[in-house]
Amino acid sequence: MTPTTIEPTVPAALIRALEERAFNAWPARQTVFHRGWVFRLSGGYTKRANSVNALLPGAPFDGVREAAAALYARHGLPAVFRISPLAPPEADQELAEAGYQHFDPSLVLHRPLALGSVGKPDGSTHISTTPTAAWLEGFAAANSVPTHHRALHNSMLDHIAHPAAFALQHDAQGQAVGFGLAVLERGAVGLYDLAVAPEHRGGGRGRALVTALLHWAAEAGAASAYLQVRAQNTPALGLYQSMGFKTAYGYHYRVPG
Repeated sequence: MTPTTIEPTVPAALIRALEERAFNAWPARQTVFHRGWVFRLSGGYTKRANSVNALLPGAPFDGVREAAAALYARHGLPAVFRISPLAPPEADQELAEAGYQHFDPSLVLHRPLALGSVGKPDGSTHISTTPTAAWLEGFAAANSVPTHHRALHNSMLDHIAHPAAFALQHDAQGQAVGFGLAVLERGAVGLYDLAVAPEHRGGGRGRALVTALLHWAAEAGAASAYLQVRAQNTPALGLYQSMGFKTAYGYHYRVPG
């Protein structure tokens, strides 16, 4: 069973609100609205910022595939579709019949949040409201961000309009090894860019990152938290579920065959 065949556990209004927050937390360089859909373009860096997304439940799909293909081609990009529960079933079916491949099934998890429900940070994680050079350089290295995309990545971070927190961990030698981003909007905090250098995984750093960011958000007044995770990322899913996150809905991408 793929995540998008899982019945959403939250109403469509909350799905739409979470989708809006996610778009705002990772701003695209260019945005085009088209009959209930949004085309996001950012020079090809990340699928989230370079994909077609439904904005309204059941937004009509007739003509959207062709319009998206033409627009993305104009910018030298493939038309990638992100299929959430807001997209009508015929959208995924039409894309499949047109040869678009199912790719990267993912889940959106959420949980309630209150200051008393989050453990105190263990002191291993430094939180700042702007990304430091160590955060930017370390994150790019840990995630193998291509050199030609690093300036674009930094620019996208600069364009986050809502309050944000950047989590950073160092090892005993002072090297940056753990990273995370939280963006707070309308009482909900989204967690993004959670990454630990491969040689430091499995030692509790991921839990410490999430705890520190949730604590920051709870102190700032957040009442809930959400995040996105690949469905096949079993270790991360186990961590998040152990910290009170539950599945809200799933999504996947359709990429040209």
